[in-house]
Amino acid sequence: MNILHVTPAFYPATYWGGPIWSTKAICDGIAGRGGFDVRVLTTDAAGPAITARVAPQSFAYPVHYARRIAGHAIAPGLLRKLIPAIGWADVIHLTATYNFPTLPTLMMARLAGKPVVWSPRGALQATASWSDAPRRRIKHLFEKGANVLRPASCVLHVTSSTEAAESTQRLGAIETALIPNSVPIPEIVPVRPDDGHLRLLYLGRLHPKKGLDLLIAAMKALPTQTRLDIYGTGDPVYVASLKAQIGDDARIVLHGHADDDRKARAFAKADLFVLPSHSENFGIAVAEALAHGVPVITTTATPWSRVDIMGCGRCITLGRDDLAETIKALPRDDLPAMGLRGRAWMRREFSPQAMTDAFADLYRSLISADKTMVLA
Repeated sequence: MNILHVTPAFYPATYWGGPIWSTKAICDGIAGRGGFDVRVLTTDAAGPAITARVAPQSFAYPVHYARRIAGHAIAPGLLRKLIPAIGWADVIHLTATYNFPTLPTLMMARLAGKPVVWSPRGALQATASWSDAPRRRIKHLFEKGANVLRPASCVLHVTSSTEAAESTQRLGAIETALIPNSVPIPEIVPVRPDDGHLRLLYLGRLHPKKGLDLLIAAMKALPTQTRLDIYGTGDPVYVASLKAQIGDDARIVLHGHADDDRKARAFAKADLFVLPSHSENFGIAVAEALAHGVPVITTTATPWSRVDIMGCGRCITLGRDDLAETIKALPRDDLPAMGLRGRAWMRREFSPQAMTDAFADLYRSLISADKTMVLA
């Protein structure tokens, strides 16, 4: 079976956050199974600046990085490749929403009579749930266009029930498939330093919806031995506002981008991961933290309310619960045990094998349904 992934950016364009890692994990997993051939059609965009380009990588499957000439992912070369690529494919897997490849991919798949798996990666959910989401009117028109252009056989891939509800609120009636992201489980949980400091960690895209301003503000109410390490990149204007809020507080450090090795070292040093987000479709960094044995504090605006039930963190309600008080209420002696419970949870329910099996079944079901329609 031939699977074509169309996405505005692909690994190593990790500036764009969790979706880059998740999409690569799907492609890696499916390509490693018998009976599937994978191709990826993407751009060389590594960030918002037009000069930010990725160096093409070699994978076990072909990846074409079309040259981006404007915007986040405007790449005419991608369109030139799209028609023959869709002709080759049995199933098209489209990632992203309000972006250059989305509408042409939906339209060409419809004309070719090919089924589509569409992964909005939280964009529809954020527009539905976040009142400050930009360009809401334009996005509404984009969604109407997508509904007109998408093929009859189009399944919306979501990673949580909340994402499903809020995404269909934007699109209306569309079939959904709930497949959580996977997370690699490190072989060894490191022994963290016990020097009296509490090391908090945030790792991910620097964006207003992530609630970093709340975390930085909470630091003012936390003991002096508390440290906060922030890893990630984002819009320079927003990053400048974070630096201004931090001021001369030496306990808070902005480290910038984290590659795989740097990310692993960050988790190895952390006692507690904090994601005070206003909106998340999945929140891959939460799963990564738990896989590394780091307990988590997050919010009910993410799909991670089970961290309380599983005994590996706290899930607070923004506007009601105090973030600083929640951090202070977690006994330091309990954190390693909480981390181990989280790691065991990730191993049971979020393995790469489980995710790959689910996508393989979804792709096969679309082909079977398409054949049934043709015979009818």
